[in-house]
Amino acid sequence: MPKVKSPRKGSLAFRPRKRANRIYPVIRTWPVLKDVKPLGFAGYKAGMTHVMAIDKRANSPTAGQLMQIPVTIIDCPPVFVLGVRAYSRDYNGLKPAKDLFFKTLQKNLSRKIKVPKNYDFENKLKEFETADMVDVKLIVHTLPERSGLGKKKPEIFELAMGGPDIRAKVEYAKQILGKEISVKDILKNGDWVDAVSVTTGKGFAGTIKRQGVKMLDHKEGKNRRGIGSMGQKRPGKLRWTVPLPGQLGFHTRTELNKRIIFVGDKNNAVTPAGGFVKYGVVPDEYVILQGSVAGPRKRLIRLRFSIRPPLLNTPLPELRAVALESKQG
Repeated sequence: MPKVKSPRKGSLAFRPRKRANRIYPVIRTWPVLKDVKPLGFAGYKAGMTHVMAIDKRANSPTAGQLMQIPVTIIDCPPVFVLGVRAYSRDYNGLKPAKDLFFKTLQKNLSRKIKVPKNYDFENKLKEFETADMVDVKLIVHTLPERSGLGKKKPEIFELAMGGPDIRAKVEYAKQILGKEISVKDILKNGDWVDAVSVTTGKGFAGTIKRQGVKMLDHKEGKNRRGIGSMGQKRPGKLRWTVPLPGQLGFHTRTELNKRIIFVGDKNNAVTPAGGFVKYGVVPDEYVILQGSVAGPRKRLIRLRFSIRPPLLNTPLPELRAVALESKQG
């Protein structure tokens, strides 16, 4: 009989499989938009449920019918703009040129960002405006005490901005500095976004679970969950394609083109009976995102406008109801 062959197990697109540097991700690529506003937001993953909606796609087999859609609820309290960072360009690419911070910061930020008590904000603002810059980004921190998470320590990250030119970005940054940004100021129903998060960590794993290789026959010797060969004799080195054990999970991953079903702000409007398992209630603003999102509950999910939006913008389903049955069972 001919030898049965199968495609390679495991994707090479996720190399190297190493731990993320921190528990919430860094976004290095942003879309280019003409609207003067931040290009993303962030929220805490509360859990999954389903919604009932009317299918508005004309050519769909379920057109005009009530259908069930799995969704992820993201708790999105406002973020506070604590600073602005200007970037200049050299032969190595973009580099920070000048920082401008707000006069007063929260006490729990003192370990990460130190602003002197005699901080001359007016002079710093003049220096910032005259600095040589090619891009401007906002430095924001979350307000976890206003979420259902129950934590105190905020996350600090950068948000890129859209705009026709650098002057428009600077003027917007000056107006928003020291203020809060709501999720409704940025995202709206039907937007296509990319979900960037850190996946669930699973620790050290062997080649069977981590790489998906086939188990050896029981006559192969003492090892069944290993690999048959580590490679050829020469050149005398281990190639990167050899499946090896190591870290599984806790990787930074980006899911492209996730659809926002609804952006709301009613208290406990999406909280199921008894609260979300291992999370609790969603007290205020939230985002209903179609499908699943990588990462466990309570993890910070960063949303940015899609860098590769679909060419065909399908109609948004008409939301009728959110399932509020208890998830405790």
